[in-house]
Amino acid sequence: MYREAMSDIDSDTWLEAMKSEMESMGSNQVWTLVDPPKSIGPVGCKWVYKRKHGADGEVTAFKARLVAKGCTQRLRVDFGETYSPVAMTKSIEILLAMQHGMTMIYGKWT
Repeated sequence: MYREAMSDIDSDTWLEAMKSEMESMGSNQVWTLVDPPKSIGPVGCKWVYKRKHGADGEVTAFKARLVAKGCTQRLRVDFGETYSPVAMTKSIEILLAMQHGMTMIYGKWT
């Protein structure tokens, strides 16, 4: 994908999107640099590119994402447990209803 993006007519735009992604990762402190153990190499990564299109089909944005090659990770070597919290829609609806009810009773959410 990287070679394709760099040989594309929009290569300058792809480079700008990649720069923006790296700046975003830096400002959000996505990673911490560490010295890896000698017997273990780093997890690989790759760039994923996507053109965003508007309702008329015209390109509106270029997105570049740096992603880890998760297929190369090994349990208890590259990661321990994984967890991704996702709220169910019904749970959010219940919380909003409770908040609305508390506002009606007490006049504010405390």
